[in-house]
Amino acid sequence: MKVSIKNRYFGDKAFYKMVFGVAIPIMVQNGISNVVGLLDNLMVGQLGTEQMSGVAIVNQLVFIFFLCIFGGLSGAGIFTAQYYGNKDDEGIRHTFRYKFWLGLIIVLLAGAIFLFFGSDLISLYLEGNDESGDKTLALSYGVDYLMIILTSLPAIFVGQLYASTLRECGMTRIPMLAGVVAVFVNLGLNYLLIFGHFGFPELGVAGAAIATVISRYVEMLIIMLWCIRHRNKHTFFKGVFRTLKVPGYLALRFFKTGMPILVNEGLWSVGVAMLTQAYSIRGMDVLAGQSIASSINNIFNVAFIAMGDAVAILVGQALGSGELKKARDWARKLIATGVLCGIAMGTLMFFTSGLIPQYYNTTDQAKYIATMFMMVQSVSMIKDAFLHCSYFTLRSGGKTIITFLFDSVFMLVVSVPVAYLLVNLTDLSVIWIFALVHAADLLKCLIGYILLKRGVWVKNIVQE
Repeated sequence: MKVSIKNRYFGDKAFYKMVFGVAIPIMVQNGISNVVGLLDNLMVGQLGTEQMSGVAIVNQLVFIFFLCIFGGLSGAGIFTAQYYGNKDDEGIRHTFRYKFWLGLIIVLLAGAIFLFFGSDLISLYLEGNDESGDKTLALSYGVDYLMIILTSLPAIFVGQLYASTLRECGMTRIPMLAGVVAVFVNLGLNYLLIFGHFGFPELGVAGAAIATVISRYVEMLIIMLWCIRHRNKHTFFKGVFRTLKVPGYLALRFFKTGMPILVNEGLWSVGVAMLTQAYSIRGMDVLAGQSIASSINNIFNVAFIAMGDAVAILVGQALGSGELKKARDWARKLIATGVLCGIAMGTLMFFTSGLIPQYYNTTDQAKYIATMFMMVQSVSMIKDAFLHCSYFTLRSGGKTIITFLFDSVFMLVVSVPVAYLLVNLTDLSVIWIFALVHAADLLKCLIGYILLKRGVWVKNIVQE
């Protein structure tokens, strides 16, 4: 029985060499990016609660844009992975062109919304009644930061356009290297421009925004120029801009399969923003505490996040090549590996949760909330790992309607209402509310397990 369980849920050395060859570059990139993001957050946190709150709110709003780009591009990316498994270069070019047009539309819409309604959106997070900070000042810092960050949206889009295609074809190293360079550029410029070291102007929040914008363009240029230079080897990049036309029947297929992912990522990110807004009703200390906890949590969840990406790439390629039995086997073992990563990192996070918040220049209450939120997140990491890997398994077979219901609909129908009801109608501590919202995800775990077991996702979508 033990041997059977081992063979069912764990692979051999060759399997893990393949898996970690894909996953480790993603882990490294995300890990370094999130560490630098934490240091970025920590440096802004040295300026004060209002500055940190204003920047945190804007980053939450930009997160919605980023996930819309991610969702839009990865929707067509399901086909890219399967085309690559089927050795179809022209198919990959079609998905690339489709992603170009879709991403351009998202950038223009997001830019217009942030430009004309940015101040109103930031104000939604500053409606709590408390004396822990100056809301007018926090709004001012947030608006200043947003207006500069807007200029990074085209770089995010173009960088992800190339990087997503590389990842879907199993080439994760170049996006990793570009991301590593970019985050160190961001960190160095933050040090120079936020505090005015080595003769640079002391720009505070504006300096942090300028550093972020420059780093995004550095990342974009590295990835784009590498793809252009190596187009003779990776032939799907040859002639990719020879035309921007996408055959109508393919555009319709990409749209029908990918649009639920775009809508899902957009609505899910809106749901996350609504949860943050709900917690912020309890005061600016909560907003600051959650910003700290989120930055630290992002470091610890890189392992299972990378395993989700590995699922999308490897299972998608197996499905595209028609190896359905292999796809089932790989998915099961990848999910098991992701869950083990969640257990390990969650345990480490739990026992270190009280350390980093102490380095922030904010109130003791904000530090306490950050520590307690981190403890909740650490206990929840096993659940989050299973859900993340399950989501990408279902998506790899084109079951985007199911993932839409599984992910964002659940967030908006269950998680967000639970948070708002508990915040507004009870006297429960925001820490208990945060924990109960996470606990509601256990129902989604059950649904995900049933869907995986039934194998509704085991499907080759490029040969239909």
